[in-house]
Amino acid sequence: MMDNFEKVEKLREKANVSYEEAKQALENSNWDILDAMIYLEQNGKVKGPEQTSYTTQNEQRAIGAEPEPENKASLGDLLSRFGKWCVSWIEKGNRNSFCVEKQNREIFRVPITLLVVLLFFAFWVVLPLMIVGLFFNMHYHFAGPDIRSVDLDINKAMDGAASAAENIKNEFNNAVNKD
Repeated sequence: MMDNFEKVEKLREKANVSYEEAKQALENSNWDILDAMIYLEQNGKVKGPEQTSYTTQNEQRAIGAEPEPENKASLGDLLSRFGKWCVSWIEKGNRNSFCVEKQNREIFRVPITLLVVLLFFAFWVVLPLMIVGLFFNMHYHFAGPDIRSVDLDINKAMDGAASAAENIKNEFNNAVNKD
């Protein structure tokens, strides 16, 4: 254990005060070095720390400072946002339709959502039927309140497919008629 002289010397070194100031602070603090340091700070003999901080997970924050908001979303938040996104696309798919026409007369229309489900589960049935339909003068297009001019490129592509099928059919008929 330290004797009083050693405590005075230690406090004098750490606080950068005179021997007399260190001894008086220790006497007033019942020879407790920590209490003596606080006594010196309160009497303006020693400058206190400029910022008190603590650390957690390698971060340092000033005591009393507002915690920084975290930008990390929880898994529940991400799943909720994904669910809302899916619902919005399903609603759009239900509002808009895939139309099948023959000779400028609509044969039927189905919601785009149903078309996607059918293509997903019955791809090998639906796609060949659509291709065969092209050779029977069927035309396909998308229609609805959410179909914009950008989406019309899809309709142009479908018209191009119908024209290509018509050309193939005409070439085939011409080849058969020549024989």
